[in-house]
Parts: sequence; structure tokens; C-alpha cells
Amino acid sequence: MTSSSVVVKIGTSSVTDDRGGVAQDVLDAVAADVVALRHDGWSAVVVTSGAITAGWADVGGGRRRPTDAATLQAVSAVGQPLLMDAWRRAFARHEVTVGQVLLAPLDFSHRGQYLHARSTLASLHALNVVAIINENDAVADEEIRFGDNDRLAALVANLVTASHLVLLTDTPGLLTADPRLDPTAKLIDVVTSIDADVEGVAGRSRSGVGSGGMASKVAAARMATWSGVTTVIAPAKAATPVRRALNGAHDFGTTFEPRADRLSARKAWIAFAVASSGSLHVNAGALEALEHHGRSLLRVGVVSFEGDFSEGDAVEIVGPAGELLAKGLVRVNADSWDDVDDVVVHRDDLVLLRRDC
Repeated sequence: MTSSSVVVKIGTSSVTDDRGGVAQDVLDAVAADVVALRHDGWSAVVVTSGAITAGWADVGGGRRRPTDAATLQAVSAVGQPLLMDAWRRAFARHEVTVGQVLLAPLDFSHRGQYLHARSTLASLHALNVVAIINENDAVADEEIRFGDNDRLAALVANLVTASHLVLLTDTPGLLTADPRLDPTAKLIDVVTSIDADVEGVAGRSRSGVGSGGMASKVAAARMATWSGVTTVIAPAKAATPVRRALNGAHDFGTTFEPRADRLSARKAWIAFAVASSGSLHVNAGALEALEHHGRSLLRVGVVSFEGDFSEGDAVEIVGPAGELLAKGLVRVNADSWDDVDDVVVHRDDLVLLRRDC
């Protein structure tokens, strides 16, 4: 992607209407924004939610939405073509072609799959096609139970080395309090660092139809900003929402500034995309060596470990007080721990995660 590139994610409550069907007018507005940005030299991909809700609106007959994974998978299979057809029509108004890309956790956790997904998206960009991305809910129940398209969008932003991530939602942005409980709640225009106070003001999903909510958006913003990506949470149903978010319009959305010391693409992959297979508990000496001297983690610094990990798996590194210090790719197998000579996690495969690092 180019230096001016954006990942646009739009949530279920914005993509669908009150009956659960696809809100074509909202998709049309987002598509018009994306096309205008492309004319200005931006590259863009779209991450969309809404397949399950749209599918249930079509086959549910007004019944209560199911919760079991098997039915949700089937409903997603119904909703995906409905959603994609709506996106196709939205972009066809501007004579722009779209391509569907369905991603699953394996596409991020397995390095080979990760690079393959990157290549596919690059090829779509070269063909002048706008990629429309969603989780592969129809075949992987893990995403339905634990998935989050905010997180997916942050991972995609890292995958395509985007400069910006725009999370479109049904709220004005991050507010100082829940406006339902506090009428004095105000929009937070800019967040320079995501700390405990920022995370504390993020609430749960109000719509009841999405898997996200403001807490997941702030978590996604943290992931993206660590990768050097400017992130904006903005209202989906405003006029020209994507362009206004990218132009830094006053009192429009919440902008999260990227960290100056951005993670490399590979280290961001280690930190956020790969699931941990275990944990290593280290002593004070190892903590000092890792955080203040940039050293590798040696066997002598590990006081205990948990999990059934193998060489190359990701593990969490936990400090003496039980705090999460880092994450890295382990160079040993759990079942052959006693045979380890020296380096357990090399510094090139290790990412410090404490906020004050």
C-alpha cells in the first residue's frame, strides 16, 4: 500500500437497519467516501461486520437471534452474500470493483498464511479492486464466540502497513462518560497515550447486535497505534465520515495518535496476532535485563513455566509480581526444558508490552 492508506471498519449496528437488514444508504455513503479518497491518492480497504445480523433478518422470521455456534455459522453463510451484494452495488455506482476476502485467526497466527494474506491484498490493490474484508464466521466458530472485527481491522492495518485506521460506529467517538448516565459527558478529541484512565471510560456495546463496543475499539486503537497507525473512532452515519475523520475535522470523532517508537510489522505480529501457547515466569534479574538492557531471555532468568509450547510458539513473559512484561517466540519445547542451554527467547523475537516501557 502507499504511504497514504486507510483501513475503514464499519460495525454491525451501522451496517444494518432497525430490522437487521443491510442499510444500503450507509454503505453507499462509505463507498462514496472511499472512492473520493482513492481519487486523492489514498489506498483503502474496508472491514465490514453485519453478516450474521443480515442473515438472521433474512431467515429468522422475527424470531429471537440464536446463540449456538452451529446456527450462527449457518446464518453467516446466508448473510455474507447479502452483505457483499450490498457493497458491490455501493461501489458499482462509481464503477469500482470490489473483492471479498474472508479471514480467520490462522491467517494471522501462522506466519506463512499471514504473508499469503498480505500478498492477496496487495494483488487486489494492484488490480484497482477495493477489498471488502470480514471474519470467516461461516467455518470458524472461534471468531463468532471470541471474534471482534475491531481487532481484525487493527490486524489488517498492520498487515497492509496502513497509515490510518478509521473505526466507524454508532457513537460520536470516545466520551468522558456514558451519556446515558452522565448528561455532561463530552467527546474526547485526541488521545496521545492509551492508559488505564482511557480504558476506564470505554463502555460496552449499546446496540446488542455487535461483538465489539467502545472497549474493543480502544483495544484495537492500542494495537494499531503501537504499529504506528493513526486511529480514529467516528460516527458512521455522519456526512462524509471517512474523509472528515482523516482530515482531522474539529469535534468529529476521537483521534488516537500513533506511538513514536512504532513496532515493526513482524513484532506487531508477535505482539497481537499470535495466540500464546504458554507463559514464562521470570525473576527480577531477567526483568531488568529485558526492560532496561534489551537482552534476550535466558534460561537462568526463568523461575517457572506453564503450557505445552513447542519451539516457535508464542509465549507470554510474566514478571515477579505477576505482571505481563512481554511476549515472544520461544526457542525451546516445554517437554525438553531441562535440555535448554542458554537462550529461551531471543531479543529479536521479543516484544515488551508494559505501557511504561
